Amino acid sequence: MFQPRIPVNPLPTGIVTPLVLPTVTADITPHHTDHAAVCNHHDPAPAPVPAPASAVRLTPAGLAVVVAGGAGAVLVVGAVLVSMLLAVAVSAASVAVCPVVLRSLLNGQHRRR
Repeated sequence: MFQPRIPVNPLPTGIVTPLVLPTVTADITPHHTDHAAVCNHHDPAPAPVPAPASAVRLTPAGLAVVVAGGAGAVLVVGAVLVSMLLAVAVSAASVAVCPVVLRSLLNGQHRRR
């Protein structure tokens, strides 16, 4: 249970086709005609679409920008959270002081009579 296990790669299960290289069989000369038939009824072949890159490649400068941006985001989020916590603490302190002040004002009025 506590011994590491190294995974074993399974054998390929699909059909593997061998690579066939064209071979030159004879010296073939092109055959030219005087008038070539013009063929306008076929659509042109669509242009091949390049495959998107699957991996993001970062240069050292790009990596430094990403790290600096992440650190800046952490600092900004931390400052916002600390300021919100400070606002809650100040509000709680003022709410706690209000009844004390009101009680002292009411007690002062009762004593003067």
